[in-house]
Amino acid sequence: MTSDAISLPVRPLFRRANVLPGFGLTMGFTLTYLSLIVLIPLTALVIRPWELGWSGFFAAITQPRVLAALELTFGASLIAAGVNAVFGLLLAWVLTRYRFPGKRVIDAMVDLPFALPTAVAGIALATLYAPNGWIGAPLMQLFALKVAYTPLGIILAMIFIGLPFVVRTVQPVLQDFDRDVEEAAATLGARRYQVFFRIILPGIMPAWITGFAMAFARAVGEYGSIVFIAGNMPMKSEIAALLIIIKLEQFDYAGAAAIGVAMLAASFVILLLINTLQRWAANR
Repeated sequence: MTSDAISLPVRPLFRRANVLPGFGLTMGFTLTYLSLIVLIPLTALVIRPWELGWSGFFAAITQPRVLAALELTFGASLIAAGVNAVFGLLLAWVLTRYRFPGKRVIDAMVDLPFALPTAVAGIALATLYAPNGWIGAPLMQLFALKVAYTPLGIILAMIFIGLPFVVRTVQPVLQDFDRDVEEAAATLGARRYQVFFRIILPGIMPAWITGFAMAFARAVGEYGSIVFIAGNMPMKSEIAALLIIIKLEQFDYAGAAAIGVAMLAASFVILLLINTLQRWAANR
């Protein structure tokens, strides 16, 4: 054959072996598992309130008590996630960049909220920050600050359970961050704050936003650690999760599902905005 002849593609004799079976089987298993665990329960949650009708659904979620509980839940969750974003980044930075005695102990303590039952955490926080507690009593005497049985106690409990999400999300990114870039910037005359805000922070921003989103989502759905320290006073320190439990105890299943749908919709919108911000930061 001449050199001008068209060469046909040659198929490999053996296909590359995959660890998992074919796409059809794995995709079918994935969709089935996702449907049974996530999609079907969420669909049932959305369908149940509509037995009240649109007017009944709207009336159920616009009651002053429900609105106050939703406002407290989402407002406290955003504040707690913001606090965790700042101090979680600081803690991840210390654990990653410095060596000191007891580092492994502190690193292990970060995961305690994962392993500790939330009810135990709530009882411990309520005992410590009660007006006669070890920490609550000095705060009352010195600053006239009451933590337990107030919205401040709710924020404190949300901070406790959300901190590990930020630390464990940012820490691996900091560990894998290229230190040569920082040294190059320092060699070119960049100051420490310039290195942090122009080089390090943009590099860890997507992971940082992810940790913030996870801490926020965890705080919105938290119940066990909050119910003991909140005081559970309607219109003041009552969270939406507790109000759903109260509705269920009153056999008002449609009303409880209506509050759940309102929380689901609000959480979806907020997380969508956070994910959009995360994608923008990653592209930038």
